[in-house]
Amino acid sequence: MRFTYAEAMTDPSYYLPLARAAEAAGYASMSVADSLVYPRESDARYPYTADGDREFLEDKSFIETFVLIAAMGAVTSTIRFTPFVLKLTVRPPVLVAKQAASVAWLTGGRLGLGVGLSPWPEDYAVTGVPWARRGRRMDEAIEIVRGLTRGGYFEYHGEFYDLPPVKMSPVPAEPVPILVGGHSEGALRRAARLGDGWMHGGGDPAELDALLARLAALRAEEGTADRPFEIHVISPDAYSVDGVKRLADKGVTDVIVGFRRPYVKGPDTEPLSRKIEHLERFAEAVIAKVA
Repeated sequence: MRFTYAEAMTDPSYYLPLARAAEAAGYASMSVADSLVYPRESDARYPYTADGDREFLEDKSFIETFVLIAAMGAVTSTIRFTPFVLKLTVRPPVLVAKQAASVAWLTGGRLGLGVGLSPWPEDYAVTGVPWARRGRRMDEAIEIVRGLTRGGYFEYHGEFYDLPPVKMSPVPAEPVPILVGGHSEGALRRAARLGDGWMHGGGDPAELDALLARLAALRAEEGTADRPFEIHVISPDAYSVDGVKRLADKGVTDVIVGFRRPYVKGPDTEPLSRKIEHLERFAEAVIAKVA
């Protein structure tokens, strides 16, 4: 079992020392939240809170995802970084491929590219991308990112994107793992068909077993069940040694842990020193006893 440290929507100056502390404590990776803009008005609902409220996001600081990963990668040497998740469909996939390849190369392959659909129609509007057929657009974007980051000439001719034979350099020595986020049937099938792994977004813990079972069934349907596959989950079981063992028995490869509730309005007032205490205490109580 591997452990991912999650922290988001906090003082941006905390991220580099937190990455160093998480690495020293034995975490395998650190998640990186992604957000573009906050609209003044929106009817959209946030999919991972009980009431769909999005107002907790207002005035929260988000450093651009690849910029932040590059900065944290420069002050660490082993910890991996996993966008959780990058809103792929509102970005040009060729640009994402260049960013991902560059960051993976600079960090020695320490990027697990978590990708997903933005739940906000406003993200699509301000980037000039249609909201309609975003799922199929996502499929094509994943194929393009994977093709270009592997090196050599790559061409693509789809419904939304058309690329002549092109290549980019440098690319990392190993392919960038693409981890697909989302709980919908489409997201699970996309992970099973195209992904190197799946990222669970949290929510009702009682639903996790059903999601894992459906993912396994879809991987069997798609003929990908024997392919190496990462499963990243958020679960109360992740906070105890016995719970971690239960998750491992279900096929989970990575657990995502955080030590405060992020879905609250207003600034994060927890000091850096307390955050480091929390992550170190968990490492001593759980990681050291599972590894």
